[in-house]
Amino acid sequence: MKTSPKLYLLLLVGIIPFLTFAQNSRLEKADKKFEQYAFIDAQKIYLKIAEEGFESAELFQKLGDSYYFNGLYEDGAQWYEKLITIFPEETTPEYFFRYAQTLKALKEYKKSDEIMLRFRELKGEDSRVALFEDKRDYLEDISYIESDYDVENLRRINSKYSDFGATLYKNKLIFASSRDTGVFSKKRHKWNNQPFLDLYAATIDEETGNLYNVERFATNLNSPFHESSPIFTRDGNTIYFTRNNYSQGSKKKDKNGTTRLKIYKAEKQGKDWTTAVELPFNNNDYSVAHPALSPDETKLYFASDMPGTVGLSDIWYVDLLADGSYGEPKNLGPMINTEGRENFPFISKDGSLYFSSDGRPGLGGLDIYVAAKDSKGKIVQIINLGEPVNSNKDDFSFIVDDQTNRGYFSTNRYFGMGSDDIFSFSKKPKEEPLCYSLVKGVVKDKETLNPLSEATVSLLDLDGNTIEKVVSDKQGNFRLNPLCNEEYIVRAEKQDYTSAEELITSPLEGNSLTLELLLERRIQRVEEGDDLAKLLKLNPIYFDFDRFNIRQDAALELTKVLAVLEENPTMVIDVRSHTDSQGNDSYNLTLSEKRAQATVDYIVNKGISRSRITGKGYGETQLINNCGSGIKCSDEEQQLNRRSEFIVLQTKLEAN
Repeated sequence: MKTSPKLYLLLLVGIIPFLTFAQNSRLEKADKKFEQYAFIDAQKIYLKIAEEGFESAELFQKLGDSYYFNGLYEDGAQWYEKLITIFPEETTPEYFFRYAQTLKALKEYKKSDEIMLRFRELKGEDSRVALFEDKRDYLEDISYIESDYDVENLRRINSKYSDFGATLYKNKLIFASSRDTGVFSKKRHKWNNQPFLDLYAATIDEETGNLYNVERFATNLNSPFHESSPIFTRDGNTIYFTRNNYSQGSKKKDKNGTTRLKIYKAEKQGKDWTTAVELPFNNNDYSVAHPALSPDETKLYFASDMPGTVGLSDIWYVDLLADGSYGEPKNLGPMINTEGRENFPFISKDGSLYFSSDGRPGLGGLDIYVAAKDSKGKIVQIINLGEPVNSNKDDFSFIVDDQTNRGYFSTNRYFGMGSDDIFSFSKKPKEEPLCYSLVKGVVKDKETLNPLSEATVSLLDLDGNTIEKVVSDKQGNFRLNPLCNEEYIVRAEKQDYTSAEELITSPLEGNSLTLELLLERRIQRVEEGDDLAKLLKLNPIYFDFDRFNIRQDAALELTKVLAVLEENPTMVIDVRSHTDSQGNDSYNLTLSEKRAQATVDYIVNKGISRSRITGKGYGETQLINNCGSGIKCSDEEQQLNRRSEFIVLQTKLEAN
């Protein structure tokens, strides 16, 4: 799944503090990192402790949160489930809500609703309970809107990192990205282990609307830390954007050592931008982020966890006064804000307020909503935009042109380019005639290229939903019938093989697409004491007569051992070299020792730490048959004793 730097910008969440375990220095270290929002570092320690069998409510809470606040809801679900199952009396109400949210990411909506009922029993006065009770058929309501939008991943500009928060500026799309371009590349954010965000620009082709030529935007506005969520005045001469609490080369922190978020402003001066200045209602002790302007530019909307906030973050606004000063921040109130997260406001030209929230009934994670108004401009209803704009993951940062019904939003849904991607959207015509195409192919064993029968071949949409599923025939052939000119994932699976996937665009009507899906055999689970030579079915590691240098054919076999060691960085092995009983006992022992050490040296020279591999020669002391000295045996029987073993001593390294 994909990590999510935008979640840092969702405002620094109020995570319930609790006692550390004084008797365990690792827990103390992890708790400290967790409290500083270094979720990735804390998570590694917590996982190691959990794997050792330690259990506590605090541990499961923090493990769940380390995934939850990085948008990895599926991973968080297992820890919240352990928390609620094993420690129900120690589980605070908020964790029932978070567990319900993670279940939606797994599309387990029925179970999620059951957990919400338990949340209601514990915290019935919560506005999220009232909204849930009022929208018990929320899935039906949301699906009603399902056909309104046509969305597209902007693959030309998205990277493998986080890209989000698009806004229009002249003929460009300005957005935030944590792509590593070499500048500040060594500096990574401990929330999610990605490079810090900077502002980027992509040029919009006037004729086609396609995006190209991604480059840094206004380099003097980018700092060594986060910048995101830009918004411009109509004349293009003023920019508001979000940045870490950093200015004039100095980074400031709150009393807990956390660098908060602030909104900054800069003016266009010729071709350049003036030095960004922070707005006066920022504060070192809370975050202010994600600015949005009203159509008449008299109000600035934003998200914050400042005093007076109902939930983890609320949407606020200030008046922009004629003299250039700012009014007092005002909370938009319970019609918009819940005890959850509300953020990323956007005001369209017709005055409609769009925002993201996880406090309302939705498909999972953050969903995008619009505040519907009556003829007098009063907000009367909050509407979920539905699929495909919303998904079971985080969907946010929505902007739209009311006249063209085109715009952009950001999401961390599956099958994107990176942890967050920017999508474009438009209203698509209703009652489009359906067009089906043909995708056919064959499933084969990757090594032998033999066809594989009874392999399951699935057609999935880009949200991971299964559209069609078939089984390959005796010749490994399959046929699928997707809609024309759509992006899909074709996945082949078979027991004892790793799955293979291919991203396709289905052909136009009357055309077909042929695929060849190659499946690779799995290596069975490796346990301590196993011999990799047997598991990998290695050919004998041959040496020239009376020699101990690695031959080319032996190097090929050792490459397979290297691959296992590289894929399992905590594995430790012992190389054991054996000879047959022919020849002098002492000579055989010496020769096997040299061959074992030559094998160890070869693997170490390929990049494996010497601390992970040992070697010893056993000569003819460990024969596997009765072909001892003086006993007549065939060459085949003697060959069985001339062997190399790669015995697994440890599958996990000991902690320092």
